[in-house]
Amino acid sequence: MGQLLQHETGTTDPRILRSRRMLMDSLARLLKKKEFEDISIQEIADDATLNRATFYLHYPDKNALLQAMTGVRFRHLIERRAITFTDCHGALRAIALGVCDYFVETTSCPTQFARMPLEGSIIPVVEDMFKEGLALHGIPPGADASLLATTAAWAVFGAARLWFQTPNRIPAEGMAARIETMVSPVLFGASE
Repeated sequence: MGQLLQHETGTTDPRILRSRRMLMDSLARLLKKKEFEDISIQEIADDATLNRATFYLHYPDKNALLQAMTGVRFRHLIERRAITFTDCHGALRAIALGVCDYFVETTSCPTQFARMPLEGSIIPVVEDMFKEGLALHGIPPGADASLLATTAAWAVFGAARLWFQTPNRIPAEGMAARIETMVSPVLFGASE
C-alpha cells in the first residue's frame, strides 16, 4: 500500500504517508461500526491517534478522506490483478475491470459500505485516471478533456453498477471488455 499511497498523495515524506495511512485505516474501521454521515472528523482523528489539526493538514473534510481511501483501494485492485496499461484501450479495460471488482469487494462487505453511494467516491478517481491518460496522449484542439473524462467515468460506473445488480451476471472480465467496446468511442473518438 505504500507505493499506492505515495502515488495518490504525490509525496514520499514518510511522516505524511504514515499520517494519511492512519487516517484512512481509521475511517475504514469506523465505517464497520457507523454510517459515514454519523462519523465525525474528531472520531477519525481520535481513532487514528492524531489530533484534529493533523487531519486538516491532510484533508479538507471527511469526503476528501473517503475519496483518497477509495483511490488507494481502487488502484490496489488494479495492481492486484496485475493489469498493465500497455495502451489507452488497455487502460480503459483495466479501469472498467477495477470498477467491477470494486463493486464486488465493497458491497460484499457486511458493513455499511454496501449502502454507501459509491459514485461520490469512485467516479472522481476514475475521472482523474482518464484525465491523466488524455493528458499523456493528447486530444485534438477544441475537445474538452474534462468533459470526456467525466462522461466516460459515469458510463463505466453506470455499466459496472448495472452489471453488479444483474442476477447470474457474466464474469467481470467479460463485462470489462463490453464496457471497453461501448466507452472507447466516447473517450477516444475525439482523440483518434
